[in-house]
Amino acid sequence: MHIHILGICGTFMGGLAALAREAGHKVTGCDAGVYPPMSDQLRALGIDLIEGFGADQLALQPDMFVVGNVVSRARLADGSPKFPLMEAILDAGLPYTSGPQWLAEHVLQGRHVLAVAGTHGKTTTTSMLAWILESSGQQPGFLIGGVPLNFGVSARLGAAQRPAPAAAPLGAAPLFVIEADEYDTAFFDKRSKFVHYRPRTAVLNNLEFDHADIFDDLAAIERQFHHLVRTVPPSGRVVVNGLEESLARVLHTGCWSEVTSFGAAVSDLHAVGDPQAFDVVHQGQTVARVEWSLTGVHNQLNALAAMAAAHHVGVAPEQAAAALGSFQNVKRRMELRGTVAGVAVYDDFAHHPTALRTTLDGLRRTLGPGARILAVFEPRSNTMKLGAMKSQLPWALEPADLAFCHTAGLDWDAAQALAPLGVGPGQRAQTAPDIDTLVALVTQAARPGDHVVCMSNGGFGGIHAKLLQALQK
Repeated sequence: MHIHILGICGTFMGGLAALAREAGHKVTGCDAGVYPPMSDQLRALGIDLIEGFGADQLALQPDMFVVGNVVSRARLADGSPKFPLMEAILDAGLPYTSGPQWLAEHVLQGRHVLAVAGTHGKTTTTSMLAWILESSGQQPGFLIGGVPLNFGVSARLGAAQRPAPAAAPLGAAPLFVIEADEYDTAFFDKRSKFVHYRPRTAVLNNLEFDHADIFDDLAAIERQFHHLVRTVPPSGRVVVNGLEESLARVLHTGCWSEVTSFGAAVSDLHAVGDPQAFDVVHQGQTVARVEWSLTGVHNQLNALAAMAAAHHVGVAPEQAAAALGSFQNVKRRMELRGTVAGVAVYDDFAHHPTALRTTLDGLRRTLGPGARILAVFEPRSNTMKLGAMKSQLPWALEPADLAFCHTAGLDWDAAQALAPLGVGPGQRAQTAPDIDTLVALVTQAARPGDHVVCMSNGGFGGIHAKLLQALQK
């Protein structure tokens, strides 16, 4: 089959392209401003990339157009379509589908799918689970919204037959681990992506309000999570964070599968000890000990979720704990980009206020009260650009000694939102309208021994390299 992917450089669609290529399909694709790292990965796989969404791409005559959710029916100021290729596909009556649906029909069919959902920690937890299964000899396939350092790729098909069948439901089915996103599927399918995946093991890691551009309130997201729960078979398992009231409401609406809880002291699985070295307690019995390089209570909870999911397909807790001991995390998750003049510069994907807070809390716990943390962030997600959570920013940045906000593209006043911290020269928070000004402010404030954490779900204008270069001078 020849598929042509619209929006191929997105993390999900790029991963799908890699899977399709590995499965023997011919893959081409297009995007606006074809960009790395995904463009480099795809070209290395021999996948042809086309710049833009021109209608002339119909000449490729693929068997199927796979449409990413970046594509819409939007019009430009002059009235012309923003995505002329999509308009041409519709006019010609040609076959098209969404990425999640194509994946479900051509990759996930016949596999035991382990899906990891949640507002935070999806990428990290999915990577942990894939590594636990890999370490236990299961050779799982996976599609992850980031690059796990243990694997070096974001997607692979895995074994066609399960190498070590377990005494679990459908124990011979090959395993596939997928990051299960609640964002909508496509302009023609407004269901959450994860509804397409039909998991036998579903992880509900946490649930807060997010994606203010497509969800009106938390209840609307809870409804989508319940749609996911409805797809889990009776022999399946729902792994749920016992600390989250929102998830309790989701399950209270109805659940038809086995449930394993984690996190709370009364949950089936909980942790005792510091996040970097802790015992795992299962129904009152200590069953394993995790000693690893990751920090933060959020990662401790991610580990419990991954262990509970792996247990459903036959991996014992002590095996899972041993695998986590060699887990290397994911690119852009507190990734140290360099140290210059005694100042360490990190890159982190955090963008929701809770994620900002947990990232900074984890670093503070590791460093102790003496070291200084400089938080540098841009409100880049659609939710943050809308200002839906601006009131939470002072709380989110509280663990940092100094905070620096990039304000380009915002139609709300960041300085006003950060006022509880004190804003301006010599104050705890400062704002900048462009990257160069931001770099100058951070460089001026930094001193040896500081830890600078740059947080964004985008490229952040290459600020990491610019900071390191400025500090060198």
